[in-house]
Amino acid sequence: MTMTEAFIQLKAFARQDGAILALVWTASFIALMTSPETSWGNLLALASPFVVGWRLGRFRDNALDGVISFRRSLVYSCYTFFYASLLFAVVQYLYFRYIDQGVINTLFVEAAQQMTTVYKSQGFTDQQFTQAIDMMGTLKPIQLAFLFLMQNLMFGALLSFPIAAIGMKRARTTGRQDA
Repeated sequence: MTMTEAFIQLKAFARQDGAILALVWTASFIALMTSPETSWGNLLALASPFVVGWRLGRFRDNALDGVISFRRSLVYSCYTFFYASLLFAVVQYLYFRYIDQGVINTLFVEAAQQMTTVYKSQGFTDQQFTQAIDMMGTLKPIQLAFLFLMQNLMFGALLSFPIAAIGMKRARTTGRQDA
């Protein structure tokens, strides 16, 4: 297989697995929006590296005969998070645009208000704090989706390193032969 074919294959698997990860994130998001008092949404979100690692193992074992380098594992993981982030951003945009009706902005404002003492201990004045809360309330659906897209890309890039390190597998070398 040429390098170009191998890259095309990697991207194809990463697209499919990115769709699976986007479904996990969507389920997590729905759980967080419908019942934030339960921990199901957070548990699904925390499962992301395990889902990518599981899919990396499937790609390695089924498409690459059980051998994958760290570099290829890293690229696969990054692409998987990239595709999942794009799909999930579309889902979030549609939610914020047509379903949300300001619920997420209210959650942001309530969370910020609960952290008032922490912000004040960091040197924020009341005026700065009020301006920040007001600004958070004015974010448009596309801005919110873009904000989460950037966050998912950043965390995906950071998580790709340990996932790649754990998921890589070198070819077995023949050791000493007993005669």
